[in-house]
Amino acid sequence: MLAGIGQRFLDFCERFSGHFRCRTRTVEASARYYVRGLLQAETKNMERMEEAIPEADHQALHHMLSESAWPERAVLDQVAQDANRLLGGHTDSALLIDESGCPKKGMQSVGVARQWCGQLGKVENCQVGVFAALSRGTEATLIDGRLFLPEAWTRDSARCQAAGIPKAQRGFQRKTDLDLAMIVHARQQGIGFAWVGFDGFYGSDPAFLRALDAHGEVFVGDVHKDQRIYLEDPRPVVPPAQTARGRPPTRLQAQTPAVRVDRWAQQQPAVAWQPVTLRNGTKGQLRVEILHRRVWLWDGQEPQARPWHLIVRREIDDPTEIKYSLSNAQEPEVRVHSPEDAARPRRGPASGIGLH
Repeated sequence: MLAGIGQRFLDFCERFSGHFRCRTRTVEASARYYVRGLLQAETKNMERMEEAIPEADHQALHHMLSESAWPERAVLDQVAQDANRLLGGHTDSALLIDESGCPKKGMQSVGVARQWCGQLGKVENCQVGVFAALSRGTEATLIDGRLFLPEAWTRDSARCQAAGIPKAQRGFQRKTDLDLAMIVHARQQGIGFAWVGFDGFYGSDPAFLRALDAHGEVFVGDVHKDQRIYLEDPRPVVPPAQTARGRPPTRLQAQTPAVRVDRWAQQQPAVAWQPVTLRNGTKGQLRVEILHRRVWLWDGQEPQARPWHLIVRREIDDPTEIKYSLSNAQEPEVRVHSPEDAARPRRGPASGIGLH
């Protein structure tokens, strides 16, 4: 059995071997040892990998990662294509966006700075990357990732030069800019996903939501409880001048008031909450209650508000645990009617809506 597993591992590595060789040299062996080290070494640094893999040399592993000219983008793209064959192209295939922080002690690692580190749950010295995972049901795998460079780095060309950051990548980009680039790149590769999901950090960025909408992407994104919505179309207009004196008004104004999502949810009667079973867990069924309403979002500048969907999810066992999500799925397709459909918004027939 172990021999069979070993052969499958070698076959897997062989599919990527072409990326680690050129006409004059190859780092295929080091790449294979590195993958083995990730699987076998308890601590994921080169010295511990060398101890776990007798054939490996930690200096050769360092050189393979930091100096050799293998194309990391091509490797990631092949991972994405492999994942797409297994998980993509279905009505419940989704691209999930999130970030992760890697704590660091020094200041030399590229992009390191005092910033929010999700791994530690606080602001700390770390590197932060944003990632895209292709998912279907309970299965998911990463298919892309981009390193976030804080402005402290992008404003310091000498520091970027010393760290070896290519000039084309030294301009400041927000995390949502990197996210959008990953989504566009996935589409260019032909990765099949029906919708994009993300947490409240990204969902609370109006420009990001509007950019996704402009690209024709269906999204389901969490938002914070203070997200403001309009229950009716605000129909923004420039109000008429009240007097002949002074400059006439130029800014658009909403014709209906905005409300916070948490306050709207608090005002809903008990019968408005719809019970839904999301999935079966190790402790039994995960059941929640759902509110859904068509709402309008307006950024104070666009000539028209955007009619999207608000989904509020409340834990039955803990009613204080409430999540709020927005989606731009088309109106005719929106309903919550089954555990699977609750996590499958898309622009197509008979779709449910929700975020799992």
